[in-house]
Amino acid sequence: MSQINIRENLLRVQDKIATAANRSGRRPEEITLIGVSKIQPVESIRAAYAAGLRHFGENRVQEWEGKYGGVEYLDGTWHLIGRLQSNKAARAAKLFHSIDSIDSFPLAERIDRARANRPSGSQLRVLIEVHLGGEETKSGVSPEGLPELGEKLMALAHLNLAGLMCIPPFMENLDEVRPYFSNLRELKGQLEERLGKRFPVLSMGMSHDFEAAILEGATEVRIGTALFGIRPAA
Repeated sequence: MSQINIRENLLRVQDKIATAANRSGRRPEEITLIGVSKIQPVESIRAAYAAGLRHFGENRVQEWEGKYGGVEYLDGTWHLIGRLQSNKAARAAKLFHSIDSIDSFPLAERIDRARANRPSGSQLRVLIEVHLGGEETKSGVSPEGLPELGEKLMALAHLNLAGLMCIPPFMENLDEVRPYFSNLRELKGQLEERLGKRFPVLSMGMSHDFEAAILEGATEVRIGTALFGIRPAA
């Protein structure tokens, strides 16, 4: 996709974010747009950055290692949004500014240990991925296991638990997907009450449903196809 098309797509998505934010009684600036750049070439990342995008989401550590050298000079924020295998935790802890898919305490412990040699006070932002919808192909902690995982993460000195993430089932009818987003918002509120801490991030909503997610309280949306077009084959 050309740089011009990416710029036009970004403006279109930003307009939709602004409309949804206004409908939910919030300012558009309160919503962070994460461009899902998995499978995309570095040229597309550079084009999106030139158009004004600053947050990017990748799914695989190995793929990002191959692309990082071509964009490391950019002042971007790099998110790992895909499922992280424990044997790649140390590499991910060095490559990303945020790991948005924590689903177990052993994984979090590995990341915490990998960050231990960073400067004092330097914490890695993490989100807990919550498994909503019961789909076997998707990862995440169960709603029932969330409170315990949240408590344990709070005790890790090198991680900063900032909120929750989810990937609900794909549904054409947005009225049917909104209850999943509402559920995640409610789970965040319950976790805040239990732990006595406010978690500012609700990462939910993708290209087909991000407007519904914003109406239910999303603070971050992850947009791939609507920005970059249909992903090329890996």
